[in-house]
Amino acid sequence: MREFYQAMRDALKDGKSFVLVSVVASSGSAPQGSGASMAVFKDGKILGTIGGGLVEHECIQAAVQNFEKWNGQVRDFSLTSVTPADVGMVCGGQIKVCFLYVDCEDEHFSRLFEDILSFYDRDQNVWLAEALMEDEAGRCKVLDMGLYTREEGPMDFQHPNDFPKECLDGLLKSHSASMTGSFGKIWYFQPLIRTGFTYVFGGGHVSQALVPLLAGLDFKTVVYEDREQFCRKELFPGCFGTVLGDFCHIDRHFKINAQDFVVIMTRGHASDFDVLCQVLKTEAAYIGVIGSRHKIAVTKERLAGEGFDSGDMSRIHWPIGLSIQAKTPAEIAVSIAAQMILCRARLREKEDQ
Repeated sequence: MREFYQAMRDALKDGKSFVLVSVVASSGSAPQGSGASMAVFKDGKILGTIGGGLVEHECIQAAVQNFEKWNGQVRDFSLTSVTPADVGMVCGGQIKVCFLYVDCEDEHFSRLFEDILSFYDRDQNVWLAEALMEDEAGRCKVLDMGLYTREEGPMDFQHPNDFPKECLDGLLKSHSASMTGSFGKIWYFQPLIRTGFTYVFGGGHVSQALVPLLAGLDFKTVVYEDREQFCRKELFPGCFGTVLGDFCHIDRHFKINAQDFVVIMTRGHASDFDVLCQVLKTEAAYIGVIGSRHKIAVTKERLAGEGFDSGDMSRIHWPIGLSIQAKTPAEIAVSIAAQMILCRARLREKEDQ
């Protein structure tokens, strides 16, 4: 997502306006959930996606045909209807799509996208908030757009008191949500940035295949190595950073929190064990260790000798990754990424309950 917002920021700097098309609500078997976004330019080129198919095609056509006229509008699409007015999709569900013209000469938007990018360099939850107003005919227009952080409060809103603070904790979760404020205003909150890093211990071939894959899946990765030649940032496109350090003292460089994921795949069993003993003493959300079943059995005995019990060991995903008979570094990377996506989704389901 960082690349998506960076590309929109760069477009504004280059004097290119666009229509920001966002799914603000969805139900049923919609191709994309709320929060999916794309930017549509005057020539029909796009950044991002709201799920593809005929709905996306119709939204692109509408954005191009009405370019510079979208002061804000929300349209509903039914994916179950079979009437002549439908969009020819039968996957089931409903989606509500917001169109907003982003003018390259409007300094508010330039600041907004700069702010979004600045937050990507911090470990902080950030939501994009849009204020819409529905008229008597049921049409909507966008009144305001800004950022909200749980720690710092609303930014850039002309009327931040339109939504009571006591309501926000129930809304600012991992999914998009909405609430009605004063004078019929409707606020949509879309999560942009989630706290937490993925620490990858070891910079070998599997790590080099895994990190770029995770970067495209919105995992902020940090690679930790004790060998300088395997700690060069250029080996890991998309990584947040690299750390050169001793595997026995990872706490000298960072603290692993409850939002963090950990992948352990150093060059040897001894280093894996050193890292694992330290990580098990943290509240890491995910711990994965590469290795054979024989290595796992031996490591369990050693962990027991260090005072770790079965509950501690049940937190470990080993052998790491989903069972897809992966062999090559690229295949193993896919299996690990898939398991991490599943774990992240389950954790967010718990948060949202």
